[in-house]
Amino acid sequence: MDVFRRSVHFGLNPGAVAYAMTTLGSAMINNIFSFYYVKLFLNKYKISEGAFHQSQVVYMVWNAINDPLFGYLQDNSRVPCCSQRRLSILYGAPLYSLAFLLAWFPWRTYTPGDWLSGLHLTVALCAFDAMLTFVLLAQCALFAEMSSHHQSRLRLINYNQVASLLGSSSVLFCGMLSSNMEDFASFQAFTVLMAVLSFVCMLYTGFHSASRFDNKVSESDALRSPNEIPQQSDCSFSMLKTLTWQIVSNRDFLLFVCMNFFQVFMLAFFNNFTMIFSEHLIPPDVLPSLAKSIMYGAGFICPQLLVLSCRNLIQDLGYYRLILLTFYTEVGMAALMLALGPQHYYFMAFFLTANMVIIQAAFSLFGLPLADIIDTDLQKYKRSSPLSSMVFGTNALFTKPSQSLAPMIVLNILNQFGYEELKDAARGSNDRAAESLHSVMFYLVCLVPMCVAALQVLAWRPFSIRDSHTVELKYVDG
Repeated sequence: MDVFRRSVHFGLNPGAVAYAMTTLGSAMINNIFSFYYVKLFLNKYKISEGAFHQSQVVYMVWNAINDPLFGYLQDNSRVPCCSQRRLSILYGAPLYSLAFLLAWFPWRTYTPGDWLSGLHLTVALCAFDAMLTFVLLAQCALFAEMSSHHQSRLRLINYNQVASLLGSSSVLFCGMLSSNMEDFASFQAFTVLMAVLSFVCMLYTGFHSASRFDNKVSESDALRSPNEIPQQSDCSFSMLKTLTWQIVSNRDFLLFVCMNFFQVFMLAFFNNFTMIFSEHLIPPDVLPSLAKSIMYGAGFICPQLLVLSCRNLIQDLGYYRLILLTFYTEVGMAALMLALGPQHYYFMAFFLTANMVIIQAAFSLFGLPLADIIDTDLQKYKRSSPLSSMVFGTNALFTKPSQSLAPMIVLNILNQFGYEELKDAARGSNDRAAESLHSVMFYLVCLVPMCVAALQVLAWRPFSIRDSHTVELKYVDG
């Protein structure tokens, strides 16, 4: 509590600090997980392609359904640990941090193609995503419910980016201390440290954050007669269908989901394969291991710096125009990289890093359109409290599968050109098979961002909520 009070004296907003602490904790572990797990299971645990695909399919299904289920639970449950955002984070934090550690400790010494490594990946992915969803859905709901003012939401984004900047440095330090996972014991020790620190950060949010609607939910429950509760339970599935239909029938929500599906795909594409692409396409005498560690770290740190430096642009132009601009930039950079060719190694390093930065920076703004969609839904259906978790969860229902599709599709393409046999050869091999694999990698690096960004332009242009940054107040806080 003393830290909470001191934040006021340092000119910090206590609510925004409490909100951002979950971002700090989750960024420490989420970025490490997404960046390293594919290479870990492919290169160190020697998982077979079939087991990898099976794990991704199970993960894709679970990843899609748990978000709307948790969203409905958090918006409609009367159990405090689910209905109150603060308590969802408080009780979910320890399980979230523990689930993060599952992937990094093998259940035995794996042989190539060991069936247990496939089961290990399935359990690790599903457990980590379940707790990530439960905690971060509550935090996303807090974003929409702490205030309806655009300026207040921009302040939350700024605090969020500072926290994400600090948390994302975990990838940089992890790469440097473990030599990009070559020193596996050091890597494991570092992940344990990150799990402990992330748990402490999220506890702070659990103790100090608050939603404007917490008191309203408590009052409505107090006024409800006891015989109404069973009736509510009987109609819960019918209500779930009705509420979900109201959300998905919103045209702006559907446009956002289409665009976001491709954004999540691109995030997974670069997070999972940037290390693999750079090791094969950029020779070690051009970029040594330490330089590549800094490059990987920059891909996770610089997005926050970009968002913070553009906060005036966000206020003046609005998120709609800036997000659209990032898509055009991705198409232009990919076309330039394709024209230059794979021999321009330094530009290749810049291109990979810049794509990670721009895609993640744009993704950091996606809370704003979703918050506006939640506001519109609240006003349209005259709800007593917003369906914040359900909107974020329904969005995830359609977008999360792309997290599994990206590694499945890319790995399938790479294995058709010999990646399974050549994954440890990197750039040193001169045989025709290695050259063919590197050529395919180069075209993937160029053509995937170009085509996906073009599709995102088509999906995003009709979005109609474009000027919320000019509206001072949409509904009264309180």
